[in-house]
Amino acid sequence: MSAVVDRLRPPPGLRVLIPAGAAGIGAAIARAFHATGARVCICDIDAAAVGRMTAELPGIEASVADAADRAQVDRVVADAARLLGGLDVLVNNAGIAGPTGGIDELDPEDWERTIDVDLNGQYYFARRAVPLLRDSTSNPCVIAMSSVAGRLGYAFRTPYAAAKWAIVGMVKSLAIELGPAGIRANAILPGVVEGDRIDRVIDARAKALGVSFEAMREEYLRKVSLRRMVTADDVAAMALFLASPAARNVTGQAISVDGNVEYL
Repeated sequence: MSAVVDRLRPPPGLRVLIPAGAAGIGAAIARAFHATGARVCICDIDAAAVGRMTAELPGIEASVADAADRAQVDRVVADAARLLGGLDVLVNNAGIAGPTGGIDELDPEDWERTIDVDLNGQYYFARRAVPLLRDSTSNPCVIAMSSVAGRLGYAFRTPYAAAKWAIVGMVKSLAIELGPAGIRANAILPGVVEGDRIDRVIDARAKALGVSFEAMREEYLRKVSLRRMVTADDVAAMALFLASPAARNVTGQAISVDGNVEYL
């Protein structure tokens, strides 16, 4: 039994890159991997948040970058490869909430920015990280952050949902493409995650529909079978599992961490 339990923990020394790793879910994942003895490299568009993470986690490598800028992504991955001596895990985490509104009300620039960050950014990181993962002998994997909106329709949030559905398709395709090289690819689909970001989303949706924040928050919770939000640490725990030896045969999966959101 102890051998099974031991496999549930990622081995120390894993080389992990986490875009958007200085706040929210990304920061929780960075802390979790750091606690296992992983060598962690993060980037984030928020310079102040990057500074806080480097002060909090000794030895973490960090830089400021926009995941939607291909040149900046190229720099981040090249720096990570140099600083870490390679790569074992890419946690493709960068994403924004995007606009709230009817399809005929959305600003095309807001649509494009959402797709650029949430989908194109994942491609930019994967295209540079995969060659490094091919050289890894430590159960290499891509962990892509999708959303419960990547398995359910999401009225008034179409650019976000479109990107998150696309991420699931990308992961399932990468699992087939990269499997012969021993590289796994999975997506995590968080549900309603506690924090400032979901509060902003709820507030925007409440205003779009003309209801109070409190009523909209209760509506979100009624859609969850467990009637509660999940935490960033819940999502981080799933990321650790997917990078562990226990998940060595888990690939091509879209795994919800959401308390079972029934509809959006």
